[in-house]
Amino acid sequence: MSHSWQAIMQEAVQFRHQLHRQPELTWQEQNTSRMIREQLDKLGIAWRSCAEYGTLATLAADASGPHIALRGDIDALPIEELTDLPYRSESPGCMHACGHDGHTAALWATAAWLKAHETDLPGPVTLLFQPAEEGGHGARKMIEEGALNGIDRIYGWHNWPAIPWGQAACPDGPVMSGNGTFHITLTGKGGHASQPEICRDPVLAAAAVTLNLQQIVSRRLPPQSATVISVASIEAPSAPTVTPETARIEGSIRLAQPELRPLVNELIEQITQDTARTYGVTAQVETVKRYEATINHPEAAAEYRRALESSLGEEWQMQNLPLPIMASEDFSYYLNEVPGAFALIGMAREDNFQAPCHSPHYQFNDDLLPRVVEVFARLAGAPLPEKAD
Repeated sequence: MSHSWQAIMQEAVQFRHQLHRQPELTWQEQNTSRMIREQLDKLGIAWRSCAEYGTLATLAADASGPHIALRGDIDALPIEELTDLPYRSESPGCMHACGHDGHTAALWATAAWLKAHETDLPGPVTLLFQPAEEGGHGARKMIEEGALNGIDRIYGWHNWPAIPWGQAACPDGPVMSGNGTFHITLTGKGGHASQPEICRDPVLAAAAVTLNLQQIVSRRLPPQSATVISVASIEAPSAPTVTPETARIEGSIRLAQPELRPLVNELIEQITQDTARTYGVTAQVETVKRYEATINHPEAAAEYRRALESSLGEEWQMQNLPLPIMASEDFSYYLNEVPGAFALIGMAREDNFQAPCHSPHYQFNDDLLPRVVEVFARLAGAPLPEKAD
């Protein structure tokens, strides 16, 4: 293939559309990894597998400067696509609804550009094509298998439809929240709905628990903390004349300060148990830790911001985006191990690309590909085409 900037970007768009047609779920990315590795082979870039479907490739391995890593995630979501794109998903019930196909294509295009300028790189650059970001802890597995060995600094990004085209966010400190889930089973005494006095109603208790859990953020945590506790599901299958034996509550925890997680979990347990006793039922509570907050290192974030400004212009910073956003990312695993930074890069146009991530109507903006490759090339210290200077 040609190594001109224009040819690489055209190939990247085609590759992205190919990936979009053939999405694969977390820890099932066999075909996706095969396509990535075939593309790296075409570029003459050596690679090794990591975390089964992950792929590591290093350029300028003997260069003397700092060793940076650039990461792209590759998995899709269990969502039925509802767009009318000509390259829409061909896998029923599976869709690249978070833009990981775009992240992968951008990282491949970066690989192609850096390979064409490998001798100009000041330090080694490792590319991480990571599986299982969508709740599968793929970053953790990549680290366990040596993905960060020798890495001095790591950078990642996520497209963000809530940010307008040409703007981005890359703060010092938290950029995305940590998350977790809670699962509560309330057990009472079922019976005839006409005889509440001899029943112990878990449905009423579930309603009370739901209301009481909402007081944690408003009354038990500092108002400066960015925390969300959401009851997302209440299940108590029964019939109109039957009080059931059990009710189940499930929900989501989001928090920007990792040190608050033990307190939040403790309060969910305490409030649930105390409320259950009030209604004469018993409670079993399980809290599950998922990802920690994605917290940028200031020096790396400053370097990232310089690259974003150079590529996007002086007005690149999104001014009114509340940060951290309350979505979560397993890029946090990398930032807990080595210095680095993560950016949210906007893609919304006035008339398109505004459907949120995880929507069946979501569409990735292909115009982002050259912008992100410019930013990554600057971070790597690579030369840029005249149009990017």
